[in-house]
Amino acid sequence: MKYGRAAVMVETNRVETWDVPVVAPEPGGALVRVVLGGVCGSDVHIVSGEAGSMPFPIILGHEGIGRIEQLGAGVSADYAGTPVKAGDLVYWAPIALCHRCHSCTVLDQTPCDNSTFFQHAEKPNWGSYADYAWLPNGMAFYRLPDHADPDAIAALGCALPTVLRGFEQGGPVGLGDTVVVQGAGPVGLAAVLVAAVSGAQKIIVLDHSDKRLEVAMSLGATAAISLKGSSADERKRQVADLLGPRGASVVVEAAGALPAFPEGVDLTGTHGRYIVLGLWGAIGTQPIAPRDLTIKNMKVTGATFAKPKHYYEALHLATRLQERYPLAGLVSHRVGIADANKALALVKSGEAIKPVIDPTL
Repeated sequence: MKYGRAAVMVETNRVETWDVPVVAPEPGGALVRVVLGGVCGSDVHIVSGEAGSMPFPIILGHEGIGRIEQLGAGVSADYAGTPVKAGDLVYWAPIALCHRCHSCTVLDQTPCDNSTFFQHAEKPNWGSYADYAWLPNGMAFYRLPDHADPDAIAALGCALPTVLRGFEQGGPVGLGDTVVVQGAGPVGLAAVLVAAVSGAQKIIVLDHSDKRLEVAMSLGATAAISLKGSSADERKRQVADLLGPRGASVVVEAAGALPAFPEGVDLTGTHGRYIVLGLWGAIGTQPIAPRDLTIKNMKVTGATFAKPKHYYEALHLATRLQERYPLAGLVSHRVGIADANKALALVKSGEAIKPVIDPTL
């Protein structure tokens, strides 16, 4: 039996490095050697228990780029029909859809009613904090174009698909839109990028970190507002000064902090849209005035679990933009599998833009 290393969450706030079996792919599946495993804010919420209880033990990581080690029987192309072979780099959507449930076939929505998001760490597994990822039949993967920079794809790992999913749910950004993005972590940065290339007139980003705000400006933001030492009322006045009386036509919550929600409702202008993306792992409530939704004629949408098509779109969008914007440079820290706790701490502290697990380290 062949074994590989993996960062395993054994219980809340306890991550260990295990040797786990490496299993040949099932028919329709694939075995890949992980090249990069993105470290996401959701992983921090999972490890801390903020996102609820998990089926321990689990291999962490839902963002992955890997090199095909072996293809399962019947597989000669990726999920977009592009031919693949051993040695090709692929990027995968970390949910295996059943294609036989109401969500899949009637609603055309994710998550699937029968999806398995985590598997026991000792079973065949697709977690990306590992040497190998076992992709089951039904887990969509896409071949990287020959000129794609893996770092540029990994930089906005699941963030860019999440934002594309959010704009599908809440409506796309168009020419003339004025956008406020709450938070400049990967999801917020992806929202800035998509808004910029979609032709938004103005894009304002809010964050505690001067470094993150600087990166947001490099991706297309037109103004940055620091959360440090400012109140919600002060920030509202600053946004009004920048956008005028109509206010923001689109506000994107990418902060992952509960107080962002009522502030986002407040910042959304009349006839505007509020798209909530970052609060998946922050369980709790916040007070708002429901009347505001009515008198502003607002639309509020949430979005989670990007569809496979959003991963495909994100892969090709990042590839097209990798030279126009400093995407690969967003990868701020590279750590080995055994240092997964260090990477999680970097994300939690806000010090990192985007850490990745590099199994070669």
